[in-house]
Amino acid sequence: MTDKQALYNFIAIEGNIGAGKTTLAKKLAVDFNARLILEQFAENPFLPKFYSDPEKHAFPLELSFLAERYQQLKNELGRQDLFKPSIVSDYYFLKSLIFAKANLGIDEFGLYSKLFHIINGSLPKPDLFVYLYHDVERLQENIKKRGRSYEQSISDDYLIKIQSTYFDFIKQLNDLRILVVDVNKLDFANDNEHYNQMMEIINQPYNQGITRITA
Repeated sequence: MTDKQALYNFIAIEGNIGAGKTTLAKKLAVDFNARLILEQFAENPFLPKFYSDPEKHAFPLELSFLAERYQQLKNELGRQDLFKPSIVSDYYFLKSLIFAKANLGIDEFGLYSKLFHIINGSLPKPDLFVYLYHDVERLQENIKKRGRSYEQSISDDYLIKIQSTYFDFIKQLNDLRILVVDVNKLDFANDNEHYNQMMEIINQPYNQGITRITA
């Protein structure tokens, strides 16, 4: 443990499926002595169904994620911890809108978007939004390694679609500090030197807008 002071009170780690969001968030929370918020996606009963039949289960899946993420963030971000004043999360609420855009039809997304914007304004925004960029080949390697059965059929095209949707939305965020890090050459999960490099990149002062870094 480095016992390093985090520069930001609320850091949200984002990225595509298999990007290493949870792994990095856990490590940062320990070293920054921060409260950790992890998305409880594994408990969603619609997720395996979605991967087997996306068209049928996309809307209930996205609605359930919207409700679960909102409830979790509302509870966690609304309470204070004197011993752990900063927070690291492995997702940002905007993720709901991104995956809905990628997975839903036009009419369904229109309805979903209205619901999202109604509740989004009541949640605090992160002080630093970190997006971990991997190419699709590396994402597929990570997905295979972690071995979740329902993820093994995820196609390259779907990962490219999610990546593209993330970038489309990121470009529209003018009121956040956004750090996009190309981590294709880093193994922060297993190499401590690489992880320390990643931690130093994140714990730097950034201005509002998008900063792109190749690690």
